[in-house]
Amino acid sequence: MSAVRGGRLRAAENGPLTGWAKGGASVGMLHRFEQRLEQAVSGAFARAFRSAVQPVEIASALQREIDNSAQILSRERMLVPNAFVVELSESDYERLAPYGSALSDELSTLVKDYVAQQRYTLAGPLSIAFESSPGLTTGRFHVRSRAHASVTPAAGRPSSDTAARRAPVVLEVNGTRHPLHPPGIVVGRGSEADLRVNDPGVSRLHVEIRVQVEDGRLMVSAADLGSTNGTSMDGRKVPEARLRDGSTITIGSTTMTVHDPAAAPGEQGLMRHG
Repeated sequence: MSAVRGGRLRAAENGPLTGWAKGGASVGMLHRFEQRLEQAVSGAFARAFRSAVQPVEIASALQREIDNSAQILSRERMLVPNAFVVELSESDYERLAPYGSALSDELSTLVKDYVAQQRYTLAGPLSIAFESSPGLTTGRFHVRSRAHASVTPAAGRPSSDTAARRAPVVLEVNGTRHPLHPPGIVVGRGSEADLRVNDPGVSRLHVEIRVQVEDGRLMVSAADLGSTNGTSMDGRKVPEARLRDGSTITIGSTTMTVHDPAAAPGEQGLMRHG
């Protein structure tokens, strides 16, 4: 779940917003955001942004991004991204830097209120970050978003870089590499899972990744465990499949990638002698 939005930001002297903001958020919510922000920082904040990016417009853009990225989980549940990056021009970023923490906190409060108001479900813990983009001019911005579930290995299962380098197979989830050894692991949202993925679209025990040695050859496969939303392997929703180096497993909004550390360039791997 990833998207990019942007736009010209209105100057503060254009006056207060009226009516309803695009995406269904009341102006009252944006007004309360501005008031809380004014209380959190000094008057220097308003002067710094008088002719550049306006915080209320970033707030409105986040609301639109949430609406545009919502995905149906079930009849009564809509999943929305939880990790946001606001790209600013270099000049706007420099002006924002001293107030970034306060702005991020207030934006987080607004997003949580909006998600609750719309009865959405966040994909995981909320994060809002700011980045400088040399390709943007003063007063322009982009918002990127994605679903980023937190991942926790079960107690006693190391996930350090050293453990991953020594493992016969590695499972990469949201940038972290987890070692796999025979007979494999169960991935799910529940506490019984070997690898817990805090994704609302993931079942308590969702998929089993099997690591086996057959006739002296290392084999890796995955099998759905009767999950509510199913499992996609290499882009196809199937109950079970054999995996190779680079294979992907998607559960909920989380995509995991299988790696064979011993595979040579151009080889599929995961079919070698154990």
